[in-house]
Amino acid sequence: MPAAPTSPIDRHALPDAAGHFGQFGGVYVPETLMTALQELAAAYERAKADPAYVSELRRHLKEFAGRPTELYFAERLTAHCGGARIYFKREDLLHTGAHKINNAIGQVLLALRMGKKRIIAETGAGQHGVATAAVCAKFGLQCVIYMGAVDMERQALNVFRMRLMGAEVRGVEAGQKTLKDAVNEAMRDWVTNVRDTHYILGSALGAHPYPMMVRDFHRVIGQEAKEQILVREGRLPDEIVACVGGGSNAIGVFFDFLQDPAVKLIGVEAGGRGITRGEHAARFEGGKLGVLQGSKTYILQNPDGQIELTHSVSAGLDYAAIGPEHAYYRDIGRISYAYATDDEVMETFQLVSRLEGIIPALESTHAIVEGLKRAKALSKDKLVLINLSGRGDKDVNQVAKLLGVSLR
Repeated sequence: MPAAPTSPIDRHALPDAAGHFGQFGGVYVPETLMTALQELAAAYERAKADPAYVSELRRHLKEFAGRPTELYFAERLTAHCGGARIYFKREDLLHTGAHKINNAIGQVLLALRMGKKRIIAETGAGQHGVATAAVCAKFGLQCVIYMGAVDMERQALNVFRMRLMGAEVRGVEAGQKTLKDAVNEAMRDWVTNVRDTHYILGSALGAHPYPMMVRDFHRVIGQEAKEQILVREGRLPDEIVACVGGGSNAIGVFFDFLQDPAVKLIGVEAGGRGITRGEHAARFEGGKLGVLQGSKTYILQNPDGQIELTHSVSAGLDYAAIGPEHAYYRDIGRISYAYATDDEVMETFQLVSRLEGIIPALESTHAIVEGLKRAKALSKDKLVLINLSGRGDKDVNQVAKLLGVSLR
């Protein structure tokens, strides 16, 4: 594990003008996309400095998405663990069921400013696809969602939700038929239709300005959490835990705590069936520096540089690369990373449902697994905040199938 940083982090200096977080990030795309990315970066810089854009974004986050979300004391889980007090940041209460709506609203407002009337997106667990379909329906935009065929099967409910809101969902049969392959197809579409199309990338990865932009749209999670925990407890949490696929919900909740060195930040990756090749999606457990889908970061790849197969019970974490900002903070020691296995996630999914009456998304449950471990190891005067990034309605059919339970 890298040593903790010895000097204060200037979070606002990242990324640099070329989109780098230290050695990570950047722009590694076909020449045909360079103009579109430069146009997007310039439009975003103008928008975030425009009070009218900021005001409109805040209004839609409140009226359409349902912000602010609550900070919830998990009393029975706290008693069960017998240690630190456990809080959930309730992103699962948002419209469409997860944090993804924050970014979808922000980007669709940018698309409208740029005159782009056709929207494309990729999705794994389906929550980003549902959020994108919802905002496109709200603003009357054409919407195409790319989704791996495997993910379409295990997230069939979300596929129907997207189509119900008018989106065209295109199944991807290439490769492993999961999130990486959906991103590939979305990028191919964008190259072909770049003049009238905006690509709403769903996580804090890809080429600049996406990692920065997606982070900024999700900063509201950490900003609210900081204010709320100070009101509830009169101090900051001792530890914050979030699941990490590409890393959007995690960087969102972590960002406003980066300069609070007493707050430990922990990202949780997908340990799958165990840390053996092709059986997990924990990029910091055997991943290597490389370039994938526009960005330099840690990637699960073989010695020849070919992308490894990945696996997770959660479609949203089943991805071979991690967002470049996460890679940077891990390398300088500011954020530490753990992983949760499928078996741990299935057990905790049921535990949280029984003890708190909250059915968490399988992605979010990875964070809860580690959060409960941390709470048990800490004294009762400590505080652990877990980002509950989404609700598990979408996962109930899949969990029932894995448990051998018939819903008929």
